[in-house]
Amino acid sequence: MSHIVSIKTEVCDPDAVASACRRLGVPEPVHGTATLFADEATGLLVRLPDWMYPVVVDTSSGQVRYDNYNGVWGDQVQLDRFLQAYAVEKARIEARKRGHSVVEQALPDGSIKLTVQVGGAS
Repeated sequence: MSHIVSIKTEVCDPDAVASACRRLGVPEPVHGTATLFADEATGLLVRLPDWMYPVVVDTSSGQVRYDNYNGVWGDQVQLDRFLQAYAVEKARIEARKRGHSVVEQALPDGSIKLTVQVGGAS
């Protein structure tokens, strides 16, 4: 039986953040405090390609803080790719914890289709 699922992503799993970074080929996240132009934020620091400031992930609240100055200091597409990668990695982690297999398919529009098979780890 097939189901379509929409996910509102809260970034709460440090392992999935690290997996998303590996998937995208960006440096591993490190815990720290970053200055975001005139403000500071503490959490996992994610360095996206060509971004002036890191994205800061507070895994205790799920909040993601960043300053890309409406795209001038960092392309929004890079953040969107990170959030998509996080959602995919988190879904894979949770499915595998429950003993399910996961098949991933990249779609022409840039979205990713995950098929979770109940009962078979892969």
